[in-house]
Amino acid sequence: MDKILKIGIVGCGAIGKDHCRRIMETVPGATVVAVSDYVAAAADETAAKYGIRSYGSDCKGMIADPEVEAVVITSIDPTHHDYVMETLKYEKWCFCEKPLSQNAKDCEEIMARELEIGKKLVQVGFMRRYDRGYAEMKRIIDSGEIGAPLLIKACHRNVSQGPGFKTENGITNVAIHELDICRWLLGDEYEDAQCVRVRQSSNSNKGYDNPQVVLLRTKKGCFIDVEVQVADGYGYDIQCEVVCENGTVKLPDPYAVVRRSRPDPAKDPGETMPIMTDWKERFIEAYDIELINWVASVNAGAITGPSAWDGYVACVAGDACNASRGTSQFMKVETIEKPELYK
Repeated sequence: MDKILKIGIVGCGAIGKDHCRRIMETVPGATVVAVSDYVAAAADETAAKYGIRSYGSDCKGMIADPEVEAVVITSIDPTHHDYVMETLKYEKWCFCEKPLSQNAKDCEEIMARELEIGKKLVQVGFMRRYDRGYAEMKRIIDSGEIGAPLLIKACHRNVSQGPGFKTENGITNVAIHELDICRWLLGDEYEDAQCVRVRQSSNSNKGYDNPQVVLLRTKKGCFIDVEVQVADGYGYDIQCEVVCENGTVKLPDPYAVVRRSRPDPAKDPGETMPIMTDWKERFIEAYDIELINWVASVNAGAITGPSAWDGYVACVAGDACNASRGTSQFMKVETIEKPELYK
């Protein structure tokens, strides 16, 4: 009989509920046996839908449950470190949505615990590595078909943000995906970083910078330019183009059918393309592939996806970006020596 991984979920907000649905309905080799959330009603509602156990707001109690073999953490960002450490206390497998933590020191503590255990147990939710578009871009870059990469031009645009959003969250919560995916695409490490404030959008009257531009330089000399808009007023729009020596490779617009026709100024612009408004819609397949791969790797006994080290490097790069804001200077991206476990 094939092994069925028994999973507990911490956090029953939008992505937690979506991952619960995904594991129960789409991911082979796994099931959700328990859920928890600091808002007990959210856990109770999710549990009732699937006929599983709710621990209410007792997230640590759920992690400790002997029936729970692996933990998926989808709670709010500031709680990630503590719940990961709690999971590692019991030496259980852990899938943690990005970011791994909100500062580099906490990421180092997570890695130190894994080194104590002597095994990688943590995977970070950088789902873009599982997107077919990004995967094909990486294949082309790694093949050398169009020469060595020189530049990346990218953007990350969201429709809006909820209350309490801060300027630095534009890096640690939003651009964190670009900080991981650019490094992955290039197979290179960051040398330094800078965050630049530019002319502000009329959608930016809530106390945070919008847009921001992130500039990164890698150890092999590549230059990366990322536009970050957290309130663009029109949709969820992710773009990425890698300029190589003998050509370029660009992320396709997913599921997009471009319509071309004779323009009618009253009703027809002549060329249209659907714009998504939601991260779940844009990366739905990537999330499926990501969790299918995670469960398969756990059942095989070895994590193969983005590690705690990858979460740490993204955090260090984000810290450098935020530290540089307003200085007009690049800040060094300085990491500890990479432990053998993550090589």
